[in-house]
Amino acid sequence: MSKVIFTFKDKSIYDDLPESRYHFPRTYLNTVERAIGDWVLYYEPRRNSENPSSRGGRQAYFATAIIERIERDPASEDHFYAYVHDYLEFENPVPFKAADRYFESSLKRDDGKTNKGAFGRAVRFIPDVEFNLIVAAGFMNLMVSHAPSLDTFQIGGFSEDPETFHRPVIASVVARPFRDRAFRLNVGQAYGASCAMTGIQIRNDKGHVEVEAAHIRPVADRGPDTVRNGLALSRSIHWMFDGGLISLEDDGTILLDEGRVPLKIKEILNENGKMFLPDRADAHPHPKYLKFHRDHVFRG
Repeated sequence: MSKVIFTFKDKSIYDDLPESRYHFPRTYLNTVERAIGDWVLYYEPRRNSENPSSRGGRQAYFATAIIERIERDPASEDHFYAYVHDYLEFENPVPFKAADRYFESSLKRDDGKTNKGAFGRAVRFIPDVEFNLIVAAGFMNLMVSHAPSLDTFQIGGFSEDPETFHRPVIASVVARPFRDRAFRLNVGQAYGASCAMTGIQIRNDKGHVEVEAAHIRPVADRGPDTVRNGLALSRSIHWMFDGGLISLEDDGTILLDEGRVPLKIKEILNENGKMFLPDRADAHPHPKYLKFHRDHVFRG
């Protein structure tokens, strides 16, 4: 098995849903096959579409997952899907380089410039130690004891033994408590620590907020730990959302089980009848997860 990078463009021609599948041409089939059962890192380039002049991409690694299997695209003999599980977004996207130092050593030419040929491969291998550094940096605040400073990392000269570093990084990413903390942090940041359905933000004297992170498609039903499957909700609204008393249309319209939601709750919901959305479009609830909630959780 080998770890790989998947390059993901939000406005790509490919049928990607990074939380569950990655669509790719036959060119990369052998590379992805060698990575089945191992980890992948997602990278967003500066060009966020197939248009050569497009811009806006973060030029950063932003998530990780485990490759589960490959299936042929039934609509195209030359394209395939890599299905993943345990997808988790980073607390902070990790830039591909800091100053003149690259996280992926293969991206740096001997003259110190960027290897555009290597960068052009949408799927590429990454050594374990470089993968571990990126994941640790992506969860800098959640993995304090294992996360090296961006100012001090040295590709190819990592001071800690790769195996002793690898174990705590991977063990953390698959552990449910760690994933819950990362999900809560990412959702809270996306929604400004305010309830998406009421706009209310309550902080105690220690700065802790009352808002909670809710999975739209529950974890028990294979719901991923992604911001697009999350909502920031106050505790009572969260309880009602999980209990099927409240749901959402794809356009953000709030749906209520009219006979069961108390009038006092209706009075504190957003006046326009819709949830407020995060500033980042890639953090908006995905229609796929909203539909699951309406079909399988909502009672209205």
